[in-house]
Amino acid sequence: MRRREFITLLGGAAAAWPLAARAQQRERVRRIGVLMNLAADDPEIPNRLAPLLQGLQEAGWTVGRNVRIDYCWGAGDPERIRKCAADLVALSPDLILAIGGTTVGPLQQVSRTVPIVFVNVTDPVGSGFVASLARPGGNATGFMIFEYSISGKWLELLKQVAPRMTRVVVLRDAGLTSGGGQLGVLQGAARSVGVELTPVGVRSAGEIERGIAAFVRDANGGMVVTSSSFATFHRDLIIALAARHRLPTIYSGRFFVGAGGLLSYGADPYDQYRAAAGYIDRILKGEKPADLPVQQSTKYELLINLKTAKSLGVEVPPTLIAAADEVIE
Repeated sequence: MRRREFITLLGGAAAAWPLAARAQQRERVRRIGVLMNLAADDPEIPNRLAPLLQGLQEAGWTVGRNVRIDYCWGAGDPERIRKCAADLVALSPDLILAIGGTTVGPLQQVSRTVPIVFVNVTDPVGSGFVASLARPGGNATGFMIFEYSISGKWLELLKQVAPRMTRVVVLRDAGLTSGGGQLGVLQGAARSVGVELTPVGVRSAGEIERGIAAFVRDANGGMVVTSSSFATFHRDLIIALAARHRLPTIYSGRFFVGAGGLLSYGADPYDQYRAAAGYIDRILKGEKPADLPVQQSTKYELLINLKTAKSLGVEVPPTLIAAADEVIE
């Protein structure tokens, strides 16, 4: 959905509010908090929130009539995320939507009673957010972005595009507990693919630049950017560095390829927002997060940016192009 259409959707809901208020003055207005680890002006936000708002409308929840949504933006800053978590809980919401693994922990540190629905989380059990996928058991449930096994596929795809690649830097969020699981799968796949891994944990833009610069001192390299809100927030920098150093790189989400990245393989991140609207609806109507199983993505998509491939001097095999879900010329 384009930004203009997204703004129209919000504006239409706001414009309808006075009429709806007179018609349904006694209808209770429920309050939803949204915590996202992006900046408020990130162009990716409309793509994520539009399916959420549409899903809520289809379930009977209209912003300005019977639901209010309070947003807080973490902007890639752990301290800011913690403050957002405290501020949203202080509003006494009926529920909070937590986007990304870096937002759930801070929310649970503030409250173990406010219901939480999360999306785009890699390992909710290993991170301690839920007791199990089938029976979360606490105040949180939601949607996993992918299983760890998908990490091995990243190396296989990257090797097809860069067959002379013998070294791979794995760029990962050092503060994300699920990063260890992804790295373990990558290390196992590296042996079968025939590459040597160099894990680089980063916590800032400066560490991203230094880590990549140190790696590219030797030839025949490639890069895997593991799934994290941190990588999403810094995607422009990462993509620019990959281009500058002519480093074939694979990412976990389609929005990296749309911004100029070479390859991505992962679940469609936007489907989870519509699904989250269904869980939000059920919780607002009385069900408990503890009883709603965590759901996993079952469909994955491959995106290829041929323009970026040309600029990097790599040739994408025709068989891989034919297998892609989307190709950017």
